[in-house]
Order: sequence, then C-alpha cells, then structure tokens
Amino acid sequence: MSKSKKNKGKWIKETLELSENHNWKGTPGTRIFVAGRGALRFDVPHDWYFEPDEKSFRFLDKKPPNDDCRLEASFNLLPPANWAEFPLVPLLRKVVKDDDREVIETGKIVQLKRQTARLVWTELKFIDPEEKREAYSRICIGLGSGVQCLITFDYWADQAEKLTPVWDTVMNSVVLGLFIADPRTGFALPD
Repeated sequence: MSKSKKNKGKWIKETLELSENHNWKGTPGTRIFVAGRGALRFDVPHDWYFEPDEKSFRFLDKKPPNDDCRLEASFNLLPPANWAEFPLVPLLRKVVKDDDREVIETGKIVQLKRQTARLVWTELKFIDPEEKREAYSRICIGLGSGVQCLITFDYWADQAEKLTPVWDTVMNSVVLGLFIADPRTGFALPD
C-alpha cells in the first residue's frame, strides 16, 4: 500500500505492508485510493499513474504527456453543522453554469444516496481549445460525514465507451468520512 503525506508543500510517498488480515476490499482490477486517513476513498484502475498536487490528487491513464484522460479529486473537512439539507443540486448547476469551456452539451444531474453521503454529478461535452477535439467532463460534488469532495473526470469523446466504466467504478466506490485507524489493516476508527 502506498500513501502520500504533505510535508512543507510537498508530498512524500510512503509504502506500507498490509497486515495479513486487512479489511481493504476493492473492485477487481483496481487499487483503493484513500486520502485524509479515510476522509475520501474510491477505487481507480490499478495501472493508472498517480500525481498528487498541492490541493488535489490526479490519476491519469498514462504518464504525461501521453495521457488521454484525467481523474482528479479533492476534499475538505467541514465544521460541525447539519449538512443534511445543503442544496447540492443547485450548487452543481452553478458550477456547470460558471464553466468557461466551450460547452456544447450538458447532461442530466444524477443523484446518489449512500448510508452517510450524498453525491450529485453531471456530464459536460465540450470542444478542447488546444486539440480542437470533442471531450467530456464529469463533475461530482459529494457531502457526508463532515466531508465535502469534488471529483472530476475529463476524457476524449471517442474514448467514452472505454472510460465510462472507470467513472462508474469511482462513483460506486466513493466513501466519505470513514476514518481509518491503521492503514495497514483498513479498519475504521471507532465513532
């Protein structure tokens, strides 16, 4: 298992051996990504290139500059409050409206409910200004267990059939705010 720690603006990769009786369970063909000791967790293709940034985490199908898609995620820990009624759909609509790309099509908003989280996402089709090529961008906002996340996925329109299942896997595996006591075991901290 690898994890990264932020140290004076830099990330340090640390590899840990998993315990024999660990509790980590991922989708076949993926690896489990965990940020903030469990603030955000989801599954990504096992062979994708990982690139941490100062405020987000990127996964690419190949090492740049040969990549064809980018999955990017970030999260925020929220102050204690009742976030159950926070209007995620209007927020996502505003994000879409404020998008400055040459959007040619907007998809419907999909709402997902989990035991402790709510997720909303949609898809934009746009023309990439550099490549002059049709591309998709999927945007997800999630909220639950005192954590807010933003997950985006950009890919070429002609690769949608191959890459849509990646998004489905991410959406099906997203967990927010299940904090892990020891990353070698994968067991959650007690409430």
